[in-house]
Amino acid sequence: MANVPGSVLGRAASREAAARAAPPQAPRPAGQCVRGTRHICAALAALTESARREVLTFDDPSASLGQPVPEPFIELAGSCVRAAAERVRTVRQVVPRHALARVTAADVATAARLPGRARLTETIPFKMIVVDRTVAAVPLDLELLYNGLLLIRDPVVVQALVRAHHAWWEAGQDLGDVASPQAALPPRLRPVLDAMLAGLTDETAAARLGISGRTYSRRVGELLAALGTTSRFRAGAEAARRGWL
Repeated sequence: MANVPGSVLGRAASREAAARAAPPQAPRPAGQCVRGTRHICAALAALTESARREVLTFDDPSASLGQPVPEPFIELAGSCVRAAAERVRTVRQVVPRHALARVTAADVATAARLPGRARLTETIPFKMIVVDRTVAAVPLDLELLYNGLLLIRDPVVVQALVRAHHAWWEAGQDLGDVASPQAALPPRLRPVLDAMLAGLTDETAAARLGISGRTYSRRVGELLAALGTTSRFRAGAEAARRGWL
């Protein structure tokens, strides 16, 4: 310490004292809140226009059904992502499985309206758009961008959102697999499907079809296998998605 000039020690002590006397800094905000239709539309357009390499989304196209969201806003949100998909190399959308049937009445052509690659999962944690792994937009209510959004640029938070998207993406089913052409319903299983949709018991259905209970149960198993499910409850929805109704 004897070799350290006193002026250096004095300046260091002064800075330390000033730091102690200074009021604590306010915490950095988590992001920029955007509210109001005009401002939200402008923020979405600017966000997707800035994309150069990658766009990641959690999206539920059915979330706005029954909500007081103007149709032009819904179309704008979709067109922003479609426009970004024309410029960037990677677009990955994670969509909940139920959204397909609700939006398109089981029309698998929905795939054409989801630019880039899309995968289906049972749920999504919230709606989200991440651009180039540098900025993210999350709805303030986690459901609808129309109700306000939070623009996030904090690198730690953005990377956490990217990791969450990666986990859901890896667990999802590629939409191309779901939307591929399906085999027709075997004729012998049509009466079985109709009986299931009518809510008939196995005994009643077998009697109406003039077959034994064992044969009817076997055909129910064949039908469920053809639909790719073990749940009678979900069989109707899957049959509708395939256009078998």
